[in-house]
Order: sequence, then structure tokens, then C-alpha cells
Amino acid sequence: MIDITFLPKKKFEDSFVKVAGLIGGEDYINVAKTLLRHEHATDEEIAEFTDLKINLVRKTLYDLFGRSLITGIRVRDVKRGWFVYRWKAQRDQVEPFVENQKKKAVERLTQRFDFEDDNEFYHCRNPTCLKYPFTKAIEVSFICQVCGQALRLLDNSKLMKALDWKIRQINSEEYDD
Repeated sequence: MIDITFLPKKKFEDSFVKVAGLIGGEDYINVAKTLLRHEHATDEEIAEFTDLKINLVRKTLYDLFGRSLITGIRVRDVKRGWFVYRWKAQRDQVEPFVENQKKKAVERLTQRFDFEDDNEFYHCRNPTCLKYPFTKAIEVSFICQVCGQALRLLDNSKLMKALDWKIRQINSEEYDD
């Protein structure tokens, strides 16, 4: 899952490039910028333009293609006689992609919020140990299975506030180019 709420400090000229960077970092940015400059380029041409290894370019292209952010057209290479793909950015798919990622993030955060709200948790206060829901705490006689200390009721109100804040923040964000 991509954290769409964190945007790099770099300013990109295009939302397609920005999203590509969030997905895969600098290599994805280089491939995305090349796709915008050289529409219908092959993977080999993109590798030449970016000075990236062909395998890395292909991995990036397949990843972006799998997310419907680019499209590939299969054509016969007249020089060699075999089929190659010519790749093109689908800028019109960036906004739906971002909205879908936001929707998934809100769903997961809401599930976690509901789980935290529906359960009472116990913890030994050791930061490396797990917290136990009430039913599990009963099973282990309120003794931490990692360190052996007694389990005490855990106040999860700060976590619930943070989850609620993040859900509201994502829901209130407007997509901007």
C-alpha cells in the first residue's frame, strides 16, 4: 500500500511523475519522466534514455502497467522482426488511482479503529511485548507470554484519537494536480 498522504519534498511538474515516485522512488521517476518526453518508447529506448538497466526498466514498466498508470501497445519491430511493446503514460488514470489508494487506506484504518473500539486490551508495559485483547489475556491468566510480567489494562484512547484524525484527514483531502 502506498502512503499517499506523505509527499516528497521535491516538486514535480506532473502528477503522473509524483505518483510514480511515491510508488517506487527515483528509478520510477526517471522512467515516468521519460514516458512523458518520449511517448510510445520501447523498454530498450527507455533504458537508453534513463541509463537504467533493462531489467529495472521492465520491472518498473510492468509495475506501472499493473496499476493501470501506463498502457502498452504490442507492435512488430521492423528491424528485428519480433514483437516489442511501446509504452505510454495514462495521465487520466492518476486521479482514480490516488482515490482508490485513499479509499483502501480509509477502509483499513476504519477496521483498525473498530477493532480498537470493540476490544479491551492488556499489556505488561514492556515496549517490546504484544498487547492482548481481553479474551487472550484471560487465556494466559493475565501473564505476558514474552516477559512473564503481569498484564494491566491498556488505555488505547490516544491510538483511537490518532486513527480517527487520520481517517478524517484522508477523507477531507482533495486531489490536486
